[in-house]
Amino acid sequence: MDAATFRSDLPEFANATRFPDSRINFWLGIGNKLLNAQRWADLLDHGLELFVAHHLTLAKQNEAAAATGGVPGVSTGAVSAKEVDKVSVSYDTSAGLEENAGHWNLTTYGTQLIRLARMVGSGGMQF
Repeated sequence: MDAATFRSDLPEFANATRFPDSRINFWLGIGNKLLNAQRWADLLDHGLELFVAHHLTLAKQNEAAAATGGVPGVSTGAVSAKEVDKVSVSYDTSAGLEENAGHWNLTTYGTQLIRLARMVGSGGMQF
C-alpha cells in the first residue's frame, strides 16, 4: 500500500496539496503497526485505507478549527439538530453509529473500519 494506491482507491483524497503524501504515509505507517496482517489477510489494504482516511478527515477538521481561531482537537460528536431563525433540521445520528466505537464514530471511514475490524476479529462464522 502506498499514497498513490490510496488516492486511486479513495479519489476524495486525490488533492495532494490538501492531503500530502507525507501525511498519508505517516498514517499508513501507524496503521501497518496496529492492524494485524495475519488477521486482516486480504482485507488489510482496505482496512489501512479506512484507517488513513479516518485520521486524515479528523486532521482536516482540526486544521479548519485552527484556521478560524478555534482550538484544534476539540471533539464535539455528530450534530443532531440545527436551527436558523425559524427553520430547523435534525437527524437521527444513532443510525450511522457503531455501539462502543468511541472516536471511530467521528467519521464514516471510522465506522466502516470498526465494523470491518469486528468482523475480522470475530473468527470463523457461518451465515
